[in-house]
Amino acid sequence: MNKTSYEGILPIHKPVDFTSHDVVAKTRGILRMKRIGHTGTLDPAVTGVLPLCLGRATRMVEYLQELPKEYEATLVLGVATDTEDLTGTITEEQERVQVTETQLKEVLGRFMGTSSQIPPMYSALKQNGKRLYELAREGVTVERAPREVTIYELELLHFDGSKDHPELTFRALCSKGTYIRTLCVDIGRALGVPAAMKQLKRTMSAGITESHCLTLEEVAVRVQNGTLQEALLPVDEAVRHLPAHTVHESRLKGALQGQRLSRSAVEPPAVPGSLMRLYSPDQVFMGIYRSDDETGTVSPVKVFLP
Repeated sequence: MNKTSYEGILPIHKPVDFTSHDVVAKTRGILRMKRIGHTGTLDPAVTGVLPLCLGRATRMVEYLQELPKEYEATLVLGVATDTEDLTGTITEEQERVQVTETQLKEVLGRFMGTSSQIPPMYSALKQNGKRLYELAREGVTVERAPREVTIYELELLHFDGSKDHPELTFRALCSKGTYIRTLCVDIGRALGVPAAMKQLKRTMSAGITESHCLTLEEVAVRVQNGTLQEALLPVDEAVRHLPAHTVHESRLKGALQGQRLSRSAVEPPAVPGSLMRLYSPDQVFMGIYRSDDETGTVSPVKVFLP
């Protein structure tokens, strides 16, 4: 297969000790193609779902990034570090922590919904042109603006209170930009004890789950035996949350030429001011279109026709 023949979404199970960029670089080498983009940075210690966009599907990265993500995290109570996880240097330690499962569930419930979160210093966010983690490594701490995040679901999966430093594992379904490390620290703070994240796995990103994912080794095998394309998710999988519309046969030619369409040219009729997935009468994905409230027309935003 030549280097430009792959197109679609390739869900990768990111291994430990790989950055997201490492995964992209490795995949570029396996597929022998350059046009690959990832859909959300994962720290090296974090494993799990990392969708890659191949070929023209890279134009969908921004849509995938905006959608909710799900994680399974394990946190330790009684220990705090400078990085908010156990890869960092311990900054505070409590000899013994006593907490009940009932207390934990009550505290977890407080974090449901939308709230402000202060990003950690050890993060890839930029301030004055420099990554926060670069400043942190220099021993510099700067003020960070709080960001609005939403926790849609927060479920206690396991609790081990027998240790001096109890451990709990929880599942979190959350909005883009949520730092689970910081959530762990905040949970500890709500319990009145130091806390740090021990382990993190992303189990879902933009509706793509672990069951969809391939390891890098499996990708290499599929490239060798010619079965990788069938493992790719179609481009429009990235925008399944948008309503689907079909252009009328009589207006297909104009749509193919990039012309604006009237709202009545698509079925069902477009809702003013909304984004949509548009399909041809034979259900070929044409791209993302917007229904303009002022002009009453449907115009292309990202076209995916040959």
